[in-house]
Amino acid sequence: MSAVQPDSARSRWFHLYWAIPVALVVVAGVVLAARGIRSLPEVQSFMTDFPGQSRLPDDAPVGFPAWLAWQHGLNAFFMLFILRTGWTLHQAKRPDAFWTRKNDGRIRTKGAPVRIGIDTWLHIVIDTAWVLNGVLYLVLIVATGQWVRVVPLSWDVIPNAVSTAIQYASLQWPTENGWVNYNALQLISYFLVIFVAAPVAVLTGLRISPGFAARLRPLDKAFPLKTAKKLHFFTMVFFALFIVAHVTLVLATGAFRNLNHMYAARDAYDAVGFSVFAASVVLMVVAWVALKPAVIDWLAGLGGTVRRMPKR
Repeated sequence: MSAVQPDSARSRWFHLYWAIPVALVVVAGVVLAARGIRSLPEVQSFMTDFPGQSRLPDDAPVGFPAWLAWQHGLNAFFMLFILRTGWTLHQAKRPDAFWTRKNDGRIRTKGAPVRIGIDTWLHIVIDTAWVLNGVLYLVLIVATGQWVRVVPLSWDVIPNAVSTAIQYASLQWPTENGWVNYNALQLISYFLVIFVAAPVAVLTGLRISPGFAARLRPLDKAFPLKTAKKLHFFTMVFFALFIVAHVTLVLATGAFRNLNHMYAARDAYDAVGFSVFAASVVLMVVAWVALKPAVIDWLAGLGGTVRRMPKR
């Protein structure tokens, strides 16, 4: 067995080495194709008619309030650890420890005691904080009118999104002013994240969570547990891909100004927003390193009983 493992590892690395040049060739092909398409007179006329942004209502808010910057930072923090704990759970390994509720030493599901793996407990706790932050966000964007900036209000968002995609793919970035209005591709992406992916993540998470799964057994035929788990995982992958694309474009299309919008709630080209962003990254790294089993056990022990399993 031990003699096979190194060969298997080398095989995986070999495939990865091949994947990198293949990916570069694909990216280069996409860029060349987009530039060729963009040079066509018909496409140039199309992009003149649809430059990339849908018109907002005249009373749409301009800029970002401070609460939105705080919400964005908290969302990034929570999402980092949701992805970390979600990936750990996806590995389907036997938990190193179990958590039970403090009040009676167990969570009851139709009279049967249920233990929760410590990784599941941590995932649920972070999810809860993320959901509360999201609910507050939804309340505030409705109350302040910010919702009109993340909800498509006309069908011209589709051709504008196509125009924006061509501009991005050709590496000739669209002219942007996110302080006033998002481009159509951003608008669709943010709408999908906020109003589609997030609710799917919450609903599928509830469907598969300990305690709820047994109570929702009448849904097994219409919405099987296995289907819910797959959908929950694919939603996690969607979030991960969105974050990679989002961060890449934020940094590539004017990092200082974009980070000022997102982290300092100001329209400027200085390094204030970058400084806040850098501090938040340091905080996330510190939290990532500090979140060791002993710390997780202590936190979980505040509201329940943690029992570590003996190592095999």
